[in-house]
Amino acid sequence: MFNAIILFVLAGLAEIGGGYLVWLWLREARLFWYGIIGGLILIIYGIIPTLQKFPNFGRVYAAYGGAFIVLAVLWGWGIDKKAPDVYDWIGDVICLIGVSIMLCAPRN
Repeated sequence: MFNAIILFVLAGLAEIGGGYLVWLWLREARLFWYGIIGGLILIIYGIIPTLQKFPNFGRVYAAYGGAFIVLAVLWGWGIDKKAPDVYDWIGDVICLIGVSIMLCAPRN
């Protein structure tokens, strides 16, 4: 499970970081290279989930969605300096519970 968590975090950082660089390029008039590097990071993001051991694509991506919500809140706090409020934290906990149920529930 430790490897799965590491892959979730790496994929989340690649998705959010790559998207952030593209955002900076297009919305904040940064250099073209921001977009190129962001695009390359987003390609890496597309590869990382294939390293997961879980057999179901849809379930893995659904679980990534919950993990990305948590990482996006942390990104906003650390990079954009927007402190999460109590509802952000409650939502994060709900997402992590949902991810845990999806990935760890016994299946036939």
